[in-house]
Amino acid sequence: MSQKLLLTSKEVHIILHRLACQLIENHLDFSNTVLIGLQPRGKYLAERIKQILESDYNISNIQLGFLDITFFRDDFRRGEKPLEANKTQIDFLVEDKKVVFIDDVLYTGRSINAALTAIQSFGRPSEVELLTLIDRRFSRHLPIQPDYRGRQVDAINNEKVIVKWQENDGEDAVYLVTK
Repeated sequence: MSQKLLLTSKEVHIILHRLACQLIENHLDFSNTVLIGLQPRGKYLAERIKQILESDYNISNIQLGFLDITFFRDDFRRGEKPLEANKTQIDFLVEDKKVVFIDDVLYTGRSINAALTAIQSFGRPSEVELLTLIDRRFSRHLPIQPDYRGRQVDAINNEKVIVKWQENDGEDAVYLVTK
């Protein structure tokens, strides 16, 4: 198994600030926008984006929630081991709000498809956008594309993109792992 560093901590930091600025361009004060991190790994990216928006750009009152899509996936019964659900934490309605889904890696599009179904339990958004740190553009099973992408990675199917976060893994980095 080989591992190649795709993004260093500094590069991740720069990309996160660029993504935050792109969000500001489209949502200004976020009064009608909510951020939804997809569990489990999109949570770290969503928290980081919110922190940048608040501390570096003085945007307050950003609504942030976390959505577990485990049982909305079309493949959740197909695995050999039982899936472990994460906790959904959304304490606001999304009715008529602009929702920005945030996830670390966009691969097949199935997670986003599940998120589109799962979010309906919290109201009907006026608009849904997708922010992803890594876009594996050649692996899509569904016609889903990010509105905001940090980096496009052309990885083939036996390669895996691993995003590491300081809060969980002790470093900010993105690796391409070949099995």
